[in-house]
Amino acid sequence: MSGDAVPVLGERFERALNLAFELHRGQTRKGSGVPYFGHLLGVTSIVIETGGAEDEAIAALLHDAAEDQGGYATLERIRAELGGRVAAIVEECSDSFGDPKPPWRERKQAYLEHLREASGAALHVSLADKLHNMRTIVVDYREVGERLWSRFNAGRDEVLWYYRSLAVAFARLRPGPLATELTEAVGELERLVENAIAGSASTQNQGM
Repeated sequence: MSGDAVPVLGERFERALNLAFELHRGQTRKGSGVPYFGHLLGVTSIVIETGGAEDEAIAALLHDAAEDQGGYATLERIRAELGGRVAAIVEECSDSFGDPKPPWRERKQAYLEHLREASGAALHVSLADKLHNMRTIVVDYREVGERLWSRFNAGRDEVLWYYRSLAVAFARLRPGPLATELTEAVGELERLVENAIAGSASTQNQGM
């Protein structure tokens, strides 16, 4: 754990855990069928293990709640039940609230630009979120290869662009072990993709 901070988790965290489960109950990760709640727990674990305060841990549990489960109404519920600081972090970690959402590339570009102005707490939660996503992507790519990209609302090159851009942004805005791991994970994914593409091209050439 970084620094000397030791997060203390109390009754508010328990309420947040129940709220997160209520809001995301039945939701699964696209393509894998894995309960989405596992991602929320993974992100929260990273935040707690790297010295995040209780508000950051609570926001980690709820970082997707407003974006995916009710928009501003859900954000106001979080504010009323768990406090303004938690709601502010959740809002900073969200890339949209409307329905339908803006186009994928537009949303991601805006999120990257928004990170420059984000609070330290929001950067911590967002970095934990993106790192957990990238860990999962690498594992899944090793299992299913190029079929993985059908799970996204964008193509392979766009997804790689986004995570590469995130790694660069976090290395600048919140340097440290998490940012380093994100950079390394993105590099590992790029190598896996390059090897898969090269292998596919070689196989096609042999069949000609």
